[in-house]
Amino acid sequence: MATRDDHGSTEDRLIARFFKPLATHPGALGLSDDAAFIKPPAGCDLVLKADAIIGGVHFFPEDPADRVAQKAMRVNLSDLAAKGARPLGFLVSLALQRDVGETWLAAFCDGLKADIGAFSCPLFGGDTDRTPGPITVSVAMFGAVPEGTMVRRAGAKSGDKIMVTGTIGDAALGLKARRAELPKLSAAQRDHLLARYLLPQPRNAAAEALRMYASAAMDISDGLAGDLAKLCRVSGVAGEINAVKVPLSDAAKGALAAAPALIETILTGGDDYEIVCTVARDKAEAFKAASDKAGVSLTEIGTVGAGEGLVIRDTQGQKLEFAHGSFSHF
Repeated sequence: MATRDDHGSTEDRLIARFFKPLATHPGALGLSDDAAFIKPPAGCDLVLKADAIIGGVHFFPEDPADRVAQKAMRVNLSDLAAKGARPLGFLVSLALQRDVGETWLAAFCDGLKADIGAFSCPLFGGDTDRTPGPITVSVAMFGAVPEGTMVRRAGAKSGDKIMVTGTIGDAALGLKARRAELPKLSAAQRDHLLARYLLPQPRNAAAEALRMYASAAMDISDGLAGDLAKLCRVSGVAGEINAVKVPLSDAAKGALAAAPALIETILTGGDDYEIVCTVARDKAEAFKAASDKAGVSLTEIGTVGAGEGLVIRDTQGQKLEFAHGSFSHF
């Protein structure tokens, strides 16, 4: 990991203490060089992804440092999962304020270590910088798929079924819960939503099933409605889903029952890190069986047709209209 301030010896000591123990792959060279190397698995394409999380935007400054590290990892792992890719490793770049001490950094590296082990995704290096704020964590991740098999956004065809993993809307509702903007929920419901916002659960266990059966896929980071609309646009097709079919957790159902207008937050709020995908009708059952075997739930929510755009219908079949189609930084 390179350093970029006037305290090279101090930074070198921090890197040696906190990050070098995580860089166990031979290609990381013990973080002793300016770069690292990796040999792609035979017959595979590399899949590359980079994403950053910023304090005050993607996480709260008071969030535990280990969870910040895991969130930075998992938003990237989620993208690899949607491409059907197996993780190979990652680089991490940190921009830290001067008041961020070694206690925070130790906890941050504990979070990295946990997910390095859980997802078999080793550290290869990165960069450390000082910033006036806020904290920024940028991860560049790379994975592998057999040649020519990466699942793209472009690939959905008329007649395909639209499916999603897991449950939708929990993280966006969790953010509202953090801001005290939700109706009264039980302690268990509130804790579930808060946990889903704080720590994404990427669906890497379903990556192989996606690669084998999905015609198109992407992870849901900016909201189901907006991300599915992007997939349809790139594929040159139209999509239609029924809001009542969208899988919800018990906590999300409770919030929605108390405040029906929250359907917009659920469908457009983002931070789900589930996967929306399309699959040919004759492959749908096999796809669901493979996903179930991997321990990832899969729910059919709509269909792909000719044309363009995305329509979301309510229980009466009426088209839902939202003020904002998806989360956007701009």
